[in-house]
Amino acid sequence: MNAEKKSKRQARREQMNKQSARNRLIVGGIITLVAAFFLYAILRPILAPIADVVAVDSHERFMADGNSMGDPNAKIQITEYSDFQCPFCKRHYLEVEPLLEQYYIDTGKVFFTYRSAGNFVSQGGGGGNTESEDAAEAAYCAADQGKFWQMHDALFQNNRDVENQGSFFPRRLSEIAAVAGLDVNQYEKCFDSGTYKDRVRQDQTDATAAGLQGTPYFVVTYTVNGETKSTIVNGAQPFSEFQVKLEAILNEIGAQ
Repeated sequence: MNAEKKSKRQARREQMNKQSARNRLIVGGIITLVAAFFLYAILRPILAPIADVVAVDSHERFMADGNSMGDPNAKIQITEYSDFQCPFCKRHYLEVEPLLEQYYIDTGKVFFTYRSAGNFVSQGGGGGNTESEDAAEAAYCAADQGKFWQMHDALFQNNRDVENQGSFFPRRLSEIAAVAGLDVNQYEKCFDSGTYKDRVRQDQTDATAAGLQGTPYFVVTYTVNGETKSTIVNGAQPFSEFQVKLEAILNEIGAQ
């Protein structure tokens, strides 16, 4: 009789142990599913393609060399201090730069160089944000692959028109590099190593020394009778503003 009771108790204990094991498996499965769901929610925006990055039909620049275009022996040199986040810089890129190319750069009259104004927009917007600097570094990394101007175009076209709100965080810059036709692995090695941080900061230092008041800011340099002269075009001025200044300079140096 005692043996029978012991057998029944043992059977119940075994049954309870099996049920407990099943319950643990169920709870463990639920926990795993919940953890997987939260992990997916965290990783999805990181791993998923960034839908609003668009490809750009960039055009070849005349005698492009790094961040410059045009004949380096041209009578006039224009240096633009700009910012890929700046809406006025984007307006210049869309409306005026093509006309400068057509009438002055492609005709050998102007040698044009694009430089970064560093973190100028971010400083004006509260400071501390590196998106402007990161975009400038990305463009210089693209120059290592002979694609500065393709990246220049892609950055401006993929500017969300809201400063310091995620247009140019590192992963999005990699996607922009891809649509600009870069070897992304090579680009990321350059960008992640901070290859051009010092160059971007030097751009900002030189812009300040040139009297930077805002972006875009253009320093126009030329030589007359051995004397180097310069003039400024400040802001996103219409093409006519450049045209008046450049024609006056060409008349002065007798190069028309």
